[in-house]
Amino acid sequence: MADLGPGTDVPPRTRQTLALSAGLWLLRLLTAAGLAVDAYVHADLASNYHPATSTIGQDDLFRIEAAAAALAALLLLLFGTRPLVWAYALLVAAAGLAAVLLYRYVDVGTVGPLPDMYEPLWYREKTASAVAETAATLTAAAGLLLARHRRRRLRAADGPTRDGRRGGAGGRHRRPSGPGR
Repeated sequence: MADLGPGTDVPPRTRQTLALSAGLWLLRLLTAAGLAVDAYVHADLASNYHPATSTIGQDDLFRIEAAAAALAALLLLLFGTRPLVWAYALLVAAAGLAAVLLYRYVDVGTVGPLPDMYEPLWYREKTASAVAETAATLTAAAGLLLARHRRRRLRAADGPTRDGRRGGAGGRHRRPSGPGR
């Protein structure tokens, strides 16, 4: 047991909860940092592309990616214990990584309103974005798993609900079910 001072022992379950919270915070910071790099690079590069006249332009797509990544980073920092926030961060990071790899190695051409974004070369900003998106994807996946585990632990610790099932704030936030309800 860890000793926090005279006569203070920390129970194993509390230590596990503290370790889980610390791990989640570390993943929040790492993922937010990766998403912040992604947002910065895309916002910076958006002005290098010409605005589209009739369809969505590459500049628009870069601005949308920058905004989505910045929002995901902010949501993680504010609400990073919620699995839905982690799922959004994972989606943004993985989609950005998939796009940079696809348009680096495959000449997709124009698809509907999307422009031809094939760039068969690597440069500093593109590499930074890909590395940040890879790191954010991996840490977001780990964060999603950890946040789901944390939520299950908290629900299990709450005790049974009114209908006898385990978890869920003692049934206070569940809608009544069954006939006549």
